Amino acid sequence: MAESENGAAEAAPQIKMNILSQYIRDMSFENILAQKPSTGQVQPDVKVQVALDAKKRDAENQYEVVMKLTVRSVAQGTEDALFILEVEYAGLFHIEGVPEDQMHPFLLIECPRMIFPFVRRIVSDVTRDGGFPPLNLDNIDFVNLYRTELQRRQTAQPAQA
Repeated sequence: MAESENGAAEAAPQIKMNILSQYIRDMSFENILAQKPSTGQVQPDVKVQVALDAKKRDAENQYEVVMKLTVRSVAQGTEDALFILEVEYAGLFHIEGVPEDQMHPFLLIECPRMIFPFVRRIVSDVTRDGGFPPLNLDNIDFVNLYRTELQRRQTAQPAQA
């Protein structure tokens, strides 16, 4: 029995992932509230949109994964914007041992999961430094995000045909 377990362990690919670097590719913060006359106390309603992109780099086993966040805060009950934050955060990854058919979900689920804490910190710092209470983003379910995007693409393909 131990031999078959060892054989199965040897057959399983050994996945190696290293984050080579991380950086802000593009960022914009607009404090719209500061540009308007004060209208008293405002209750914010925050909406976050997430988009992911991944591509193979020229170097062997290297990939770039970009998380694009758009955070828009509006006054509750109105559509008056308080602030808009757009950030593109990229991570460069060295990945080995992931089967080709599993690379796409790996890049769009596991890699964003690794860089998300850094993006969360940037959002918190920028909103605080921009004159608002620090915005601490909730965790993002990247598996659900991936599945939702796949379903969206599948329903869009028949419409194009």
